[in-house]
Amino acid sequence: MATKLFVNLPVKDLNRSVTFFKGLGYTFNPNFTDENATCMVLGEDNFVMLLVEKFFQTFTHTPIADARKVTEVIVCVSADSREAVDEMVANAVKGGATLPWPPKDHGFMYQHGYQDLDGHLWEVVWMDPAAAPPKA
Repeated sequence: MATKLFVNLPVKDLNRSVTFFKGLGYTFNPNFTDENATCMVLGEDNFVMLLVEKFFQTFTHTPIADARKVTEVIVCVSADSREAVDEMVANAVKGGATLPWPPKDHGFMYQHGYQDLDGHLWEVVWMDPAAAPPKA
């Protein structure tokens, strides 16, 4: 069953977050953007909704996690090459992100990541399709 994926993340400053993610090459759907939220396009059927914290709180009865203090989620996106992984992470750092861990090279898979301006963890991965484990 094919589905669309929408990840919802709370942000303190929507404009600041949009500027940061535009710097990484992401685009935004203006049809789903206002002063409270925006729809960041990751791919054909994959989106991240960046929601101002006050608006995000209307969707839950529990407190919003401070992603700088606790891990709420790790969002993982793929890249076309090892170089593209490093380029995205370097651009994130230039935009104000931090590095929570060093890159990991597993041979068939290379991963690196960053912590965005609101503390959300992003992992960027390249996997060699020829070396991936066979399907069972």
